[in-house]
Amino acid sequence: MFNVFSFKKKLNLGRTTLKIYTMSEFNEFDQQGSVPERNTSSVISHAFEMYKGIFLYAIVAMVIYLVAGSVIQTLSGFNSMSFADDMKSYGDDFSGYNIWAAPGFTLYLSMSWLLGILLAPLYVGLIYIVNKYNTKTPVEFSDLFIGYRQNFVNILIYSLLSGLITSVAAFFCVIPVFFVYPLLMLGYPILLFENATATDALGKTFRIAKENYGTFLGTTVLGIIISCAGIVLCGIGVIATAPFIMVVMYSLYCAFLGKPRQITYKK
Repeated sequence: MFNVFSFKKKLNLGRTTLKIYTMSEFNEFDQQGSVPERNTSSVISHAFEMYKGIFLYAIVAMVIYLVAGSVIQTLSGFNSMSFADDMKSYGDDFSGYNIWAAPGFTLYLSMSWLLGILLAPLYVGLIYIVNKYNTKTPVEFSDLFIGYRQNFVNILIYSLLSGLITSVAAFFCVIPVFFVYPLLMLGYPILLFENATATDALGKTFRIAKENYGTFLGTTVLGIIISCAGIVLCGIGVIATAPFIMVVMYSLYCAFLGKPRQITYKK
């Protein structure tokens, strides 16, 4: 059967010129970009490659977070330096220290929790930039804020729900968080690329991660370790490493759901 997309040719029909493209050229935009294999090493390697291309935007996102954190610390009246000195004065025994009695701590904790929810769209914007980099599409600074323009409410709801889930896990012990967090890794990419509701995104990420839990657990733990490496190597270095976990989310999405088409937002 003759395939109209099997060749590229100009057909002259009087004054009209019809240009026919090959199917490969027609889908050239969608075919660009890499997809990792469904294993931990491949996903982490893919995330590294992506991160090298967008780390400046990741640093901008972290600077925004730190500046906002400093503002709420000032507004709450909580002094982290004084808090640290008080903790040191108790030596290795903190049993006699009432953390909730620290001036402004309760308000600061509440405002920090709220800040984390309100900045969730910023993390989604970083994932959007990673996809543009992967598909060789020019990146604009405003792309970092697409989460505030697209599916904003569902992103906030998902951030709230995932925050509650991890908080409950952390309440029992820090260790359970490492086992629960892998189940949430696909949520933000699903919200962005599939324009899903918060509950649909939560259900889908749980289902896929549960079916491939070993890979998700290993990838998430390694991603968190690398994200926290900045603290160990050089305190301020966390600004450069912390956002890495968001790129891991994108790479996991590509591995298990395929490379998403580049979405376009009409301004």
